[in-house]
Amino acid sequence: MLAAESKALEIPSPEPSQNGDSWKRIVQGIEPFLKEVNLFLTKQVQAFEPEIAEMAAYALTAQGKQLRSSLVALSADAAGNRNKDHVTVAAIIEMVHLATLVHDDVIDEAKVRRGQPTLTANWGNEVSVLLGDCLFAHSLKLAASFPTPDICRAVATATNVVCSGEILQTQQRWKFDFTRDAYLRIVAMKTAELFALSCEQGAFLANATPEIRSALRDYGMALGTAYQIYDDCLDLFGTEALAGKSLGTDLAKGKITLPLLIILEQGSPEDQEQLRNLIKLWDGNSFPELLHLLKKYESLARSRTVIQDYLNTARESLAAVPLSAGRVALHELTDYLERLTMALE
Repeated sequence: MLAAESKALEIPSPEPSQNGDSWKRIVQGIEPFLKEVNLFLTKQVQAFEPEIAEMAAYALTAQGKQLRSSLVALSADAAGNRNKDHVTVAAIIEMVHLATLVHDDVIDEAKVRRGQPTLTANWGNEVSVLLGDCLFAHSLKLAASFPTPDICRAVATATNVVCSGEILQTQQRWKFDFTRDAYLRIVAMKTAELFALSCEQGAFLANATPEIRSALRDYGMALGTAYQIYDDCLDLFGTEALAGKSLGTDLAKGKITLPLLIILEQGSPEDQEQLRNLIKLWDGNSFPELLHLLKKYESLARSRTVIQDYLNTARESLAAVPLSAGRVALHELTDYLERLTMALE
């Protein structure tokens, strides 16, 4: 799980400024759509009991850059045309994502998210757990409102996968026999699955062919995996201004990410033992020792290579999609994430 000070899994507005400008360029054509999704989510507060409406509003308005909604819209544009159903499905996926964040903050005892007190900080763990459950249930209710059961089935399946991934990650904390394959499996489940769902449903509601739907799902899975690996690197190699959080929060939770796995895979027995001791007794003051090990085994460069491979896979997936403004924007999103990754030091 992400720790208290961590950002939600959203593309940040990084330095230098041209990267922030490039993000605006990618989404400029879908800004009205994103506003509609926001309005839809705000209206969902009315579906909750009056006594908990304030809490529901607090959770539903705690959005970042709406990356998943952006993927719904851009995939729809790439596959055909957007319609009102795309707003609904984007809101459903955002709601599932927000529900996972509410539960994350309870498990991590998080007090702050995106610079504001978390739901659990304001109303406590018991209420937060139950409200997260309500958000999950309401998202499935909305999904069931479609004439076809396919959307509800897809959302329910993805929700199960995401929650299962979070459970598996929690079980692997402070376990040093953790493998790269296991790490990538968890990344695919807990993060990439909602990216893939967003792309797939955007295409499905645009009446895309099965081939295009599959290609866009593959794109979302690869992009989501690349993003999570980038986020894990950010926790170790980023600046606090860029990360929007205190560095080393994953370490404080005993989370073994790819840069650390590289040391465990390639390090000498002595260096592996040093890394295990650092993580077991993690202290922010130990960062210089850890960074020395990371540099020694070129963990950032090797992690970048893995990210690049996934970004290339995402780009290759787009080859099956007809050329359009949506496809161009999806390709630009991979370039954008590549620039973010290269900005790490």
